[in-house]
Amino acid sequence: MNTKYHWEHVYETKSRDSVSWYTPHLTRSLQLIDRIRGDAIEPHVIDIGAGQSTLVEDLLDRGLNQLTVLDISDKAIHETQTRLRERSSSVHWVVSDILTTSFPPHSFDIWHDRVVFHFLTQSEERSKYVEQLKHALKPSGYVIIATFGPEGPLKCSGLPVCRYDVSALMAEFGTSFELKEHVMEWHETPTAASQQFLYVVMQMK
Repeated sequence: MNTKYHWEHVYETKSRDSVSWYTPHLTRSLQLIDRIRGDAIEPHVIDIGAGQSTLVEDLLDRGLNQLTVLDISDKAIHETQTRLRERSSSVHWVVSDILTTSFPPHSFDIWHDRVVFHFLTQSEERSKYVEQLKHALKPSGYVIIATFGPEGPLKCSGLPVCRYDVSALMAEFGTSFELKEHVMEWHETPTAASQQFLYVVMQMK
């Protein structure tokens, strides 16, 4: 299967508020980012697999201007840029597969990923993802990863996924990262189904 084709098709055929992972605001992610920021002047945040989420708007509203948004879908990026209008010029946009994109080393203070990592069902994919993360994250930088929890669905958007508890997810990232916080929550989809999500905050040692 061509991954890019799959996600282009999703965003071409479904409205932003009809996909199962839709929520008007990424409230949990924002809470975690706010806690990580603390009194920091302005961290550089990257949103991995952002799709058409409103996280970028909400971070701009918080005064953050060092923002990178990455997604494999041209359609998703274009729609978000259009929604932001002139504000889009202050964001760095990347249309690419996270496994193959090229990052400058030590670029980001906060790496945010809501619902990308659990689509990586092959061990070599997950290893490559972690390599990318270690390369691009600044020393002592933070990672926010949200995946399906142990009671989450087995498939999403027609694709198989991996489900994680805290220990299994941390094992994927290895000893270079320290667990700082984790939380389970239930996400209500637009069709009123419930999906269990695990959020983990890690810091690079």
